[in-house]
Amino acid sequence: MAFNSFEFILFFPIVTIGYFALPHRFRWIWLLVASAVFYMAFIPRYILILLALIVIDYIAGRLIEQASEANRKGLLVLSIIANVAVLAFFKYFNFLADNIAALAMLLRGGPPPDLRLDIILPIGLSFHTFQAMSYLIEVYRGKQKAEQHLGIFALYVLFYPQLVAGPIERPQNVLGQFRQEHKFDYQRVTDGLKLMAWGFFKKIVIADRLAVWVNEVYGWPYNYWGLPLILATLAFAYQIYCDFSGYSDIALGSAQVMGFKLMRNFRQPYHAKSISDFWNRWHISLSTWFRDYLFIPMRGRSNSRWRWQFNLFFVFLISGLWHGANWTYIIWGALHGFYQVVDIWTRNLRMRVYEVTRLERVPYLLDALRIAGTFSLVCFAWIFFRADSLKDAMWIITHLVPGIRTWLTTGSTAVFGAQSNFPFPGSTYDHIVALIAIGVLELGHYLQQRGSVREMIMTKPAVFRWAIYFALMFMILAFGKFDEGPQFVYFQF
Repeated sequence: MAFNSFEFILFFPIVTIGYFALPHRFRWIWLLVASAVFYMAFIPRYILILLALIVIDYIAGRLIEQASEANRKGLLVLSIIANVAVLAFFKYFNFLADNIAALAMLLRGGPPPDLRLDIILPIGLSFHTFQAMSYLIEVYRGKQKAEQHLGIFALYVLFYPQLVAGPIERPQNVLGQFRQEHKFDYQRVTDGLKLMAWGFFKKIVIADRLAVWVNEVYGWPYNYWGLPLILATLAFAYQIYCDFSGYSDIALGSAQVMGFKLMRNFRQPYHAKSISDFWNRWHISLSTWFRDYLFIPMRGRSNSRWRWQFNLFFVFLISGLWHGANWTYIIWGALHGFYQVVDIWTRNLRMRVYEVTRLERVPYLLDALRIAGTFSLVCFAWIFFRADSLKDAMWIITHLVPGIRTWLTTGSTAVFGAQSNFPFPGSTYDHIVALIAIGVLELGHYLQQRGSVREMIMTKPAVFRWAIYFALMFMILAFGKFDEGPQFVYFQF
């Protein structure tokens, strides 16, 4: 079930109250059953796939720990192949079939063979597959003891707050927490609820409202050019951030209410001063997963600069493929890999430019320019991430500027679209609410850079604190979009 659904409004308090009401020895069973129900709310039969993988990985972990040094690596490889095979079948089979058909038509002519299967990607398969592989690799490296309790291991994979869209946890952080007795703590519970409320604000008030605008423009990009395409791309940047980080906040908050601490997944990514800094702030659990389990092992003992840069580019290419079975995602990943390599190549040149222009003497201006440049590169890459096809993406890219130039010189709204005198889809009310909400978001980010916002609020008088809480709840209830209840963007991955 989705966090922004009516079912979750009932599910969350029932599960939380039941968790604290039960004796400690029964709590893992309660959470495991609740997590299974949570997952089965999407497509019930796919729980069988997840349970099969859980059993395979549980057995593999124990075998890897007990095996001799000569056999451990082979067992790890086999278990990873089993996980990746399931992921590849559901996520990439039809993508591969479409490309084979296109290639066959190109080489032979005539109608392409129809190799597609009627399969649906299980919700969050990429996330819990990577989390299970993290466990196996850590057991192989000797950094994690193989879990002896099948139920606890199943809960590690199924734990409902982060089951569908992360964060992708490491076993060292989570497995031990399932054995700890978490007593009811008023401060911890209220802190978790506040974090959940902030996540709902991001999702329901900002992301879902911006989605109306973004879906219209990116759904029919050929009706628009110039400024609407740019603004829709900027809107998508905030939509996907608020959607995904909103999910993470709700996940972390709901886990915190029960006493579990999950890793932080976002840290003001649009305040990054470089692309590498961006990836230290965006989807942290995934970027560190690729770093620890793919990039570092690929490096081996080689200190070659060129190999290091190739590996960096390759990892981002794979990251793009992880996000979706579409060439648009692959190009998105390749763009970020290219950004990283170019950043390395031009680092000395940029330092020299800063010295010559004396920008180093004006650090606030230099930081603003670096943040704006990084944000622009990220937004450009988002075009490929959001576009439905390469054809759509290329239309958007090639029609970003002409409309602006015509609008600035003529003032004509005709340049904005083929069917409307008003260039932007959605109502003026939606636009105003979205802009105000983004302003509140950025104010929150500014305060977070100075320390924990929750701790800051706790130092204020009770009247001030409750005014903040009521204001946030009022914004969610008054300005949130509850009519359609769109799923979270990253559910598709």
